[in-house]
Amino acid sequence: MAFFELTTTSEAFIKEKGSKFYAFAYPVKSREEADAFLLALRKKYYDARHHCYALRLGKEGEISLANDDGEPSHTAGDPILGQIRSRNLTNTLVVVIRYFGGTLLGVRGLIDAYKSSAAAALDNNIFAEIIPVFTLKITFPYEKTSEIQRVLHPFQATIIKATYEMDCMQILQVPKQQEFSLREALKMMPWHYEVIEAED
Repeated sequence: MAFFELTTTSEAFIKEKGSKFYAFAYPVKSREEADAFLLALRKKYYDARHHCYALRLGKEGEISLANDDGEPSHTAGDPILGQIRSRNLTNTLVVVIRYFGGTLLGVRGLIDAYKSSAAAALDNNIFAEIIPVFTLKITFPYEKTSEIQRVLHPFQATIIKATYEMDCMQILQVPKQQEFSLREALKMMPWHYEVIEAED
């Protein structure tokens, strides 16, 4: 299954029987980053009755949580989270802020309103597919730097960290589908090298 991330922030607004719903979607990489967005929204919309949200994190969305913030149980956070999941999104925070309009919406009405608000905010965003990668560490003599660059050139390798001294080192991330081809290319080189799986 392919997973996606948001590429930017986005917003939406809907009104239901007088209640106003302001929805915000953010790309995030950690709970701390999500908390910072939540805090900023609470300060800006300090007079709103509810700040409901859902968060999903991890390469395959393995971490998720939903918060109803005072609304009846499962009427806000879960519908928001459902919209994130239905789009196969991860590393995503969606917050829906509600200003009560004086008319009770009921359980069904609340679920629909929070679901629609989250959907609208996400529909205003652009998604990018998460490409699975593998991480490796290469060591090689300094004089072979240009050769290793030629070997890596055909691959979509991203250098995460590198040192260039007498003995050079590169930590790379490469699309998982290119792992076998890259390993075979490295084996063909006539000079000594070392490939070590690096920790995430």
